[in-house]
Amino acid sequence: MGHQRYIDWVNERIATSPGRIVLLFLVVTVAFTGGLSAIETETGQQQFIEDLDSYETFQDIQRDFGASFGESTTTTTLLQQDDNALSKQSLVQSLRAQERLADADGMRVSETSSPARQVARTLDPDATTLGAQLTVLEGATEREVAQAVRTTAETNPGFTSSVSEDFNREAASASVTESTVTHDAAEIDNREERARDIVGTVGGDIRVLGSTPNTITTSLGIVLPAAFVLIVTFLLIAYRDLVDLALGVVAIVMALIWTFGFIGFADIPFNPLLVSVPPLLIAVGIDFGIHVVNRYREARAEGRDIVDAMDVTNRQVLVAFGIVTGTTVIGFLSNLVSAFPPNRDFGLVAAVGIVFTFLIFGIFLPAAKVYIDRLRERYPVPTFSQEPLGSEDSAFGRLLSGGVSIAKRTPVIFLLVVLVSTTVVGGYATGVSTEFDAEDLQPAEETPDFLQYLGPLAPPESFQSIENRNLRDRHFDQEEQVIVYVEGDLRRDDALESLNRASRNPPDEIEGEGREAEVTSLVTLVRDRAEQDPQFRALVSRNDHNDNGIPDDNLPVIYDALAESGQLDQFLSEDRRSTQVIYTADGTATNAEIAAAGDEVAGNYRADASPTGIAIVFNAAGALILDTVIQSLLITLVGSSLFLVGIYWVLEGKPSLGVANIIPIAVAVVALVATMRFVGIDFNAINGSILAITVGLGTDYAVHVVHRFADERESMALEPALRRTVVGTGGALTGSMLTTVGGIGVLVLALNPVIGNFGLLTALSVVYAYLASMFILPSVLVVWDRLRRYDGASGTVADTIFPWTDEPGVTTDQRPAKAATEGDK
Repeated sequence: MGHQRYIDWVNERIATSPGRIVLLFLVVTVAFTGGLSAIETETGQQQFIEDLDSYETFQDIQRDFGASFGESTTTTTLLQQDDNALSKQSLVQSLRAQERLADADGMRVSETSSPARQVARTLDPDATTLGAQLTVLEGATEREVAQAVRTTAETNPGFTSSVSEDFNREAASASVTESTVTHDAAEIDNREERARDIVGTVGGDIRVLGSTPNTITTSLGIVLPAAFVLIVTFLLIAYRDLVDLALGVVAIVMALIWTFGFIGFADIPFNPLLVSVPPLLIAVGIDFGIHVVNRYREARAEGRDIVDAMDVTNRQVLVAFGIVTGTTVIGFLSNLVSAFPPNRDFGLVAAVGIVFTFLIFGIFLPAAKVYIDRLRERYPVPTFSQEPLGSEDSAFGRLLSGGVSIAKRTPVIFLLVVLVSTTVVGGYATGVSTEFDAEDLQPAEETPDFLQYLGPLAPPESFQSIENRNLRDRHFDQEEQVIVYVEGDLRRDDALESLNRASRNPPDEIEGEGREAEVTSLVTLVRDRAEQDPQFRALVSRNDHNDNGIPDDNLPVIYDALAESGQLDQFLSEDRRSTQVIYTADGTATNAEIAAAGDEVAGNYRADASPTGIAIVFNAAGALILDTVIQSLLITLVGSSLFLVGIYWVLEGKPSLGVANIIPIAVAVVALVATMRFVGIDFNAINGSILAITVGLGTDYAVHVVHRFADERESMALEPALRRTVVGTGGALTGSMLTTVGGIGVLVLALNPVIGNFGLLTALSVVYAYLASMFILPSVLVVWDRLRRYDGASGTVADTIFPWTDEPGVTTDQRPAKAATEGDK
């Protein structure tokens, strides 16, 4: 058969040229190191939503109504906190901070907006510069400043949006104010750091809001060393030999270098989700390594020499590794259907990394093991324990065989109980929620205390920018905006009348008075200009046939006159064929409610109209999370099932083994989703791929049991074959499970809590898959074996060749020729 020829070819090369294989893999490793320096990180929510229709609409709005070409700007937000941030002293400090920012070389400040400037203009309308306004405030009394605050709040509607919700008009007080500084450049070197230094010179508690910190590198610096320590500890227990430990660690490092090198060469940005790839690869690599070493030790314990023992090992584990790699790759590649680019990148990188891991642990590690063991025979290389994990006579072996005992006594009843339980738990699991929240991609405000004991690897005790954002969220009304992007010929006489009619009778989630929605649009721009400019008001009146303040004739002339105000390009595109209408939505409404309201108001327009806004974009992303979860899970389950059925058909001539293989994985998936609901973890953009990963990793455990059982069953009776499989393979699987849970579980140390939850869920999926393979799969295999040998004519199970238990006095050597020649395959 083809796979046997491949294994024969690999075994021959390992037997004759192990040193050359080791050298080749080391050379390839050096080549992949060239890609490490090309890796770039990517953070933030934009990477997850950039392909959504609602986000593309938002981008269209930015293109049509944002800064014109060559006029790129950026802003710095200042938060001032005080017992009364509207006192004379606080307002003077705010203005002084803005003035120093404006005077600083290289900051390129073009405009500032703040409550302090508004209050100063109330005191003296002629004070238009920061310096003049600062002089006005410094010369005013506390009572005059307080009265100016009250007057400003009454006459300037925008004032209250820049002061905290605890604003008291009578006391002229608020605990927090917000100011905005606009810079005439898209990028300014060290802008936030320089701004902090400058505002720190004026006194008071004035903070730069700051951008979300990039914690990817810091998280990797915590996770990888912790994973390494745990893994080395577990491998010491599993291998109990320093040389084998060193080989396992070298192989793991090689797999990581190959994968990270691929990321750099493929120009894939390193996003937060990719933090989970190294622990995943480490987990799979450990599993492969333990199986190679343990099976090799079993063969050596039977008296085989180095080459023969590795030949026996590869004939069994390489096929199992190939099956595991195939199903795991299917699971990871199912993420390519995800609506989120980072998830697609994760799926591709993880799939490629698994293939690299298969090559390294399937070829390099056996070759290195043969090479080292030959050196041990020739030189005094220290050798410690070479005993395999688990034996039938040990207490550990008896514990592992618990599933065999159940399978021997009541397999059908046990599986019926499992089926009923899984159905009930599955019904509960359907209640798990999905959400997309920008906070999922941010670290917590304060890092856990125990991380501060990591010395040079310790992260900051807190993240100031997160603390500042939380401060703003607590003190300012979190209104949402629904922006409707309207496309059509806005030069038509009825264009503005149509915009006005569309804003009537808004849904409850849209703020408004009476039947009119609270909007900012071309219509409000015309009305505001008409109130301030008598000449423009006369122009509007001449072209307003129904006398409602909205022109319905000669709109191009109206637009040309309005352009002189400098605000037209914020609401009307250059070709006069698109506009934006900004609605204010209730900040307490859910994203789904705001999205539904957006669809409703957009439907009121005669022209093409598309709603967008942060809440709408996040609602669309949240809906896609569930679609992604279901699609990737179906692809993984169907793809893995077909692959397993096909591969067992080709390898063993028993396609139904593939079905048996997938049953414990389905149980593990249901248990995991139920656990998510029980502990309150929602599906989000990061963990949306967890079920596909559960199938991919979980199949690993079931494959090793099923494939070993198929081999053992050819040479012995059902019970000893099953017991030898579960105890022999179970020892390696237990070691693999513990190291995998430890290796992946360290993700809980990541600074982003959502990455920690991802690690927790992945570790739980491994535990569930392990338990299902050890205690449910044996009963599945017994039922499968009986059904395969069922004689429909007689209604009995044919047990004439190899019965349930061995006949007394019959040894393996006395069984048929096939058993004698292939029994230890």
